[in-house]
Amino acid sequence: MDGFEVRNYNTKKGKGLFATKQYNQGDVILEEDPLVSCQFAWNAAYRYLACDNCMRPLETPEQNVRRLSCKPDIVLPHSDCYETNLENLTGCSQCEVLYCSDACRQRAYDTYHRILCHDTADAQHPIMILLEAWKQMHYPPETTNIMLLVRILAFIQQSSDPQAAALKFKQFCHRTVNEDAELVHKLLGEQFTSQLETLRELTINVINGEYIQEFLSPEGFCSLMALIGTNGQGIGTSPLSMWVNAVLELTMSDDERQQLDLFIDKLYEYVQDESGTFLNTEGSGLYQLQSACNHSCAPNAESSFPYGNHRIQLKAVKPIMPGEEICISYLDECALRRSRHSRQKELAQNYLFVCWCDRCTTEASQPDCTSEEDMSEDEIDADD
Repeated sequence: MDGFEVRNYNTKKGKGLFATKQYNQGDVILEEDPLVSCQFAWNAAYRYLACDNCMRPLETPEQNVRRLSCKPDIVLPHSDCYETNLENLTGCSQCEVLYCSDACRQRAYDTYHRILCHDTADAQHPIMILLEAWKQMHYPPETTNIMLLVRILAFIQQSSDPQAAALKFKQFCHRTVNEDAELVHKLLGEQFTSQLETLRELTINVINGEYIQEFLSPEGFCSLMALIGTNGQGIGTSPLSMWVNAVLELTMSDDERQQLDLFIDKLYEYVQDESGTFLNTEGSGLYQLQSACNHSCAPNAESSFPYGNHRIQLKAVKPIMPGEEICISYLDECALRRSRHSRQKELAQNYLFVCWCDRCTTEASQPDCTSEEDMSEDEIDADD
């Protein structure tokens, strides 16, 4: 691999991604398509149309903002600055699920869709029953989708070498049975034991076969659920944000720029009033290389989706020297600004590890208490 390599640790940390050459701030380290990806169940239910393979939105920026704001008369200026190519839109000839291109349709069929193709209008189909059960257990904001797990199983089952395909996913697993159970408990909530068994039984109704039996046992299913819960990379795509990014690159006068900024601000006001913060086509995917990136509270790289689909790009946010580990943040920007204790607490709860990155080590002398700005209103009231 040019510029980086995956190395194994001799500890529970598993793997790490290391630079083999120098990267400057802004350099692209890698780009990668996921092994599998999937739109979130509630996201699809709320009419966020997306390619069933690559998650590219299947509407123009203007259609997108009109739907999100419920204002059908909005007209976007400079609409030609971001090209939304929907001319190649196609669907499965049997189930009519939509794809952005024939290439995506064929890729989906070859990797998972041949087994999973079903009548989406049939509420009694095993997949529809599984999806409905999942939605009742996992309300927005979503972090994964049971169909990502199902697509993993279909990927293995459809592969020309199922054993090698299974190994691709086993590389993501390096926890104990108890740790898996703890992670799934976090994902599913208080009723997780009964819910997990329900999901396992419903999944077996959807897909079964010789090469996936180990993943359908109670322990194997728990491990697979923990896998998608911790290694699933969130994916967000938006025609509106892609148009905004493109239009801000245009050359124009200061007056035109000011008017455009005001117009964009107003657009987001309209959208927020109607749709809140639920703006993007959202889902998750499993990435072989990007998943090797460990966490740091002072990351030297960040992931993004510059192509408006599930293809991920990893960029350096500061200089990285040869031999240095390439790290991203598992926490959002808000959480990163919090105290060491608060960051450690969130990472321990959601990822079951104690962070000893350079920043955490430097801040080790900080008191182990949660600062007031990190606490919920209920916690603050309880202390008063």
